[in-house]
Formats: sequence, C-alpha cells, structure tokens
Amino acid sequence: MSRIKHRTPRTAATALTGALALTAALTAGHPAVAAQARGASLPYTTYEAENGTTDAPAIGPDRTYLTPASEASGRTAVKLQETGSYVEFKLTQAANALNLRYSIPDSADGRGQDATLSVYADGTALTDLHLTSRHSWVYGQYPYTNNPSDGSGHRFFDETRALLGRTLPAGTVLRLQKDAADTAASYTVDLLETEEAPAAATMPSGYVSATDLGVTPDDGQDDTAALNDALARAKNDGDGLWLPAGTYHLSDHVNLSGVALRGAGEWHTVLRGTGLKGGLYGQGGTSSVQDLMIDGDNTVRDDAGGQAAIEGDFGTGSVIKNVWIQHTKVGLWINAPTTGLRASDLRIRDTYADGVNLHGAVRDTVVSNSSIRGTGDDALAMWSDGGTATGNAFRGNTVQLPLLANGAAVYGGSDNSVEDNTITDTVTSAAGIAVSTRFGEPFSGTTTVARNTLARTGSYEPNWNAKLGALWVYADTSDITAPVVLTDNDVLDSTYSGLLVSYQKRVADLRVDNLRIERAGHYGIEINAAGAGTFSGATVTGAATGGLDLAGGFTATRGAGNSGW
Repeated sequence: MSRIKHRTPRTAATALTGALALTAALTAGHPAVAAQARGASLPYTTYEAENGTTDAPAIGPDRTYLTPASEASGRTAVKLQETGSYVEFKLTQAANALNLRYSIPDSADGRGQDATLSVYADGTALTDLHLTSRHSWVYGQYPYTNNPSDGSGHRFFDETRALLGRTLPAGTVLRLQKDAADTAASYTVDLLETEEAPAAATMPSGYVSATDLGVTPDDGQDDTAALNDALARAKNDGDGLWLPAGTYHLSDHVNLSGVALRGAGEWHTVLRGTGLKGGLYGQGGTSSVQDLMIDGDNTVRDDAGGQAAIEGDFGTGSVIKNVWIQHTKVGLWINAPTTGLRASDLRIRDTYADGVNLHGAVRDTVVSNSSIRGTGDDALAMWSDGGTATGNAFRGNTVQLPLLANGAAVYGGSDNSVEDNTITDTVTSAAGIAVSTRFGEPFSGTTTVARNTLARTGSYEPNWNAKLGALWVYADTSDITAPVVLTDNDVLDSTYSGLLVSYQKRVADLRVDNLRIERAGHYGIEINAAGAGTFSGATVTGAATGGLDLAGGFTATRGAGNSGW
C-alpha cells in the first residue's frame, strides 16, 4: 500500500501541437526563450477556449485560490450558460478523437451529476459528449470531502474523451454548444485536445490473448481474478498477456511479477476501477505495461484505502509506456528496490494525490515525454522516504495545473535531476519546482534542475501565510550541504518570487547559472536562509517588489552576466 506525503502545517516560511509549439505559447511575449523546445512531444493539438470563437463570457484571468479561473489553463476559460451558447475552433490538424477539459456544477448532495454537451462539425451534429461532476468538486480542509456543507469548494475541472467515428479534415469548424437537452446549469470549457487516434492494434508475436485464457471484457463483471490467473499462466508459458480492445473491470490489484502486459491502445483497452480500488501492482521482476488506459472510480482522496493506478516494486529494467491514467488516487507510485524503470509517453490526469512518486530507494529511473495535469498533490515527486532515491530523472515532461503542491519536487536523495520540462499554473501551496528537505530526508551527490520553463508558477501557502517561489530551494528539517545546480531555467510570470531560497536551515552550495526571470509578482530572487551560492547569467526583469531580497546571512557570490538584481 502506498504512503502519501501528509501536508501538515509547519512554521511559516517567508492551438498548439508538439513541444516546440507548446513552448512558443508559454513564452509568448518572451522572445529570449521562445525558440527553446521543452516539455513533451504530444500526439494531440490543444485549443484553449479563450482563443476560440464564442458568444459566451470568459472567466479570468484570476489566480485567486478557490475560483474556477485559478484552476484553468492559463487561468482563463469560457463559460457557456445560455441555451445556444457555444465555443468553436477551426481544426489545424485532422482529427478523429477529442478530449475536453471542462467543469459543470456539482449536485446539492456532493455525489455529482451527469450531463451532455452537444458537438457539431461544420454545423452537423456529432455524438454528444458525456460529462459528470462525480470526479470533481471536493470541499473543506485537506485531504477534503464530498460534502458541500464543508465549504471551500474546488477541484472544479474534469476531462472526458470520445472517438468521433470519422476523421474530420483540417479546416473543420468544431463547435461545443449548450443545447436545450444539455441540462447542466453551465459548462465551463477550459481546453480541447484533438488527435488522430490509431485503430485498435492486433496482437503481436510473443503474446497470448487474455480472452483465450478465460478473461471476458465488456460484460460488466469483475475481471480481477481472471486477469491475475491469465497473467500467471502467460508468465509460466513464457508469453506476454495481450488485452484486446474492451473494458476490463477491476476491484483490486492485478499483480505483475516479471511479465509483459499490453493492450490494443490507449483509446481501445480500458482497465476500469471500482470505488477506490483497481490498478496494477508490481511485485519484482522485469515487467512491461503498454498501450492501455487505467480509468479509476475515485471520487475523494483516501490515502489509506485507495490504490494507485500503477504501484509497487518493478524490479530492474521495467517499462511503462503509452498508458493513459485518470481518476485514480495516484498515477505511478514506484517503490524500492525498483532500478532502471523507463516510464514514458504517459497521460496522467485528475488524480487525487501525486501524478508520479518515486518512493524510497528507487534508482536510475526516468519518467519522460509525459503529460501530467490536474493532480491533487505533486505532479512529479522523488521522495527519499526510508531510503535514498538515486540517479533518477524527470525529463521532457509537460506538467499543468497541479491543484495542490508542486509541479516537480525532489525531497532528498542523491544525483537526481529535473530537466527539459514545461510546468505551468500551479494553484496552491506550490512551487513550479522544489528541492526540499521538507519531509526530513537529506541530500547527497548533486541535484540538478536544468533547462526547464516555468510559467505562472509559485503560489500562496495558506497554512504558513507564505508566498512560495516558482523555483524553491527549501532547507526545512535539515541543512542542504550537497550541491544544488540550477542551470538554463526560464521563469515566466511567476505569481510571487522567481527564485525562493528558504528557510530554517542552511543551503551551503547553491549554483545558479543562466536563470532568466521575466515578470514576478514579488521579488526576482528572494533568499531567507543561511549558506552560500554562486550566480552567473542570472537576469531579472519586471519583478514587482524588486530584483533581490537577501536575508538570513546567505552569501551570494556574483559571477558574470547577472542583471536586474
């Protein structure tokens, strides 16, 4: 069972496609960084609602916690309230599938309501989209409830996807419209993603079909025991297990121990959880998981009772690739002694806790080229809890809208890195990237944060009355004496300080090179800690409060190329 990082208060501390186009959008108005391609190379084209054609009002921009706009991409969305209200987009790429990020009001009892939203292509009706508020809207204090009387409603948005049944050519006008039969009081549209989803794949050599081993998808019955039996039989015969297109219902873990599990594609093979349960559990060995979706049924965060989509020990050299995860407690919770795992091309959406957590003494593991959005805790975390995470990397990912905590975080460990990511729109109690001893774990080796673009990150921590920076080096429960290297990072439109170094302990060896901070709601660089660091090529422009706030006895040694602070 996974352990979650509990966030108890402490003493107060002071239309796009592909990585290049995404970076261009994030860096609009920032010509010095516009040519740098960072983040994931994604198979879909994104259309932001506020950039579409609409007769409906926009909400935002607004970063105020507990407002819907604060949880929208770019902090802006469009709200359809009247019958006939619409937002539409001209497709720049052909598409036969779409994914919509939206919000509808919750039911009065907090259990959620369902509604449809009409879709048109060049004026011709397509299949309605089916929306729900069951997996959105939580209330009260952390870790939150489904009781509206607890107040402080948030987690406004969810996502739904659909295959359109035909390919719409580039130039098609795709319209989302609130018709009379669409019964939600309002539809807040954040963004639309469209793509050409491939047809369901056929079974490759070296696999045996689950349906030939007694598994019966699409009948609404629990498939957990049958899948565990089929996996054991496939492994015994030296085969991988193939999951043909269909929906497989899970009520508990499906166990992996040195076996390959493969589906017909993320759009075609779906493992559907029940309640808080249902996911894949690694038990050692070298396994692979590819080409499927895990769609949970979580409606609230339950750290003790819930299951992650994929968790456990994945031995040495395992692979997790082309997996879409949604509505689970956690996306990936990877435990020691996992070594050399390669997780890539993931879509992790709307989890109630972390997107990815490398937990304990996980080694040489890389999470890359993945999209992580709308997580309920850190989107990407390395947590040296009870053991030292060593030599791991978060590389080339696109992180959007973690609803609580950081875009990426390294909590102790040795020689770990966060590289070439784009991270946008952190909501509360969050930095874009944090290097931290908050959970009591020391650092050794060199921790590297390199070539990341952070846009509209950093946020307010209400428990501490603190303004957290976009980049945050946090010596909390112990000194950070090992090198922390921040190189070639771009911080754009930070909510508060671009770089924050804090608080109670010493940061002894901070190395900052080519840090660009453009627009910051507080200081460009804010340091409130003992220790020392070197700064070269660190530039600050447009910081609301000033270029530098230096306190705590920290010694900043200036090299060449600094300006604005």
